[in-house]
Amino acid sequence: MKREMPPVHPGEILKKMYLEPLKIGVTEFSAILGVGRRTISLIINGHSGVSAEMALRLSKALNTTPELWLNMQRDFDLWYAGKKIELKGIRRIVTAA
Repeated sequence: MKREMPPVHPGEILKKMYLEPLKIGVTEFSAILGVGRRTISLIINGHSGVSAEMALRLSKALNTTPELWLNMQRDFDLWYAGKKIELKGIRRIVTAA
């Protein structure tokens, strides 16, 4: 099944579902996570992805799982990569299984 609508960037989820309802600003949240303010700003504005390390930090601070954040990032990355890359010229390699 092909997904027509793009998935939401995990930074948007972080902003809309956590930071805004909790009234936590970028500066305060970056201090909580022990990272630079710019790092959080890049993520919530969709200019940077969530790394494994960041997923661990987010999961600890927000009582979620790191898999939640990594799965959102993976879905986002795969959807956009699928829109950019042309796969028609790649042939399948048949393996003996």
